[in-house]
Amino acid sequence: MNKKILIKVLKVLGMFTITLSLVYCVGTKETIDISDQEKELFNETEGDTITIANEETEYEIIIIEPGFNTWLNSIARPEGYYSQSFLENRNRLMVIEWNQRVLQPQRFSPLLYELQINYERNIDYGYEVNYKLYNYFIYFQRKYNQRLDHFLPRI
Repeated sequence: MNKKILIKVLKVLGMFTITLSLVYCVGTKETIDISDQEKELFNETEGDTITIANEETEYEIIIIEPGFNTWLNSIARPEGYYSQSFLENRNRLMVIEWNQRVLQPQRFSPLLYELQINYERNIDYGYEVNYKLYNYFIYFQRKYNQRLDHFLPRI
């Protein structure tokens, strides 16, 4: 085969592969299955307050989100299901994205992203704090159809 023709064929194949990859990525966006029970919790309007705290690190988050406490106790994976290192790694990623969205109120709703979260990499917040924070992020993403990282927010 002529070298010029071979180069043209390779270029066309390369463009076809790139185009096919883009179509595949855009066309295969996964959706989240939300049960009727979960939808009911998302529609709750009564206040639901959870305090996430670790007295040793003097760390505290107060979440006022209708339905979250019930969701945490009835739908979320139980404590002990995830390792602390898994929770810490995911929380770091989602806190970074959360904080970036807080700083962009023209792009992301300030009604959803009100305050930054101070989550430092070198502090051991303990299992309970990481567990509840992680599950709040999952609940938030599922309820408000948001993505804080590239992982699908599954239960």
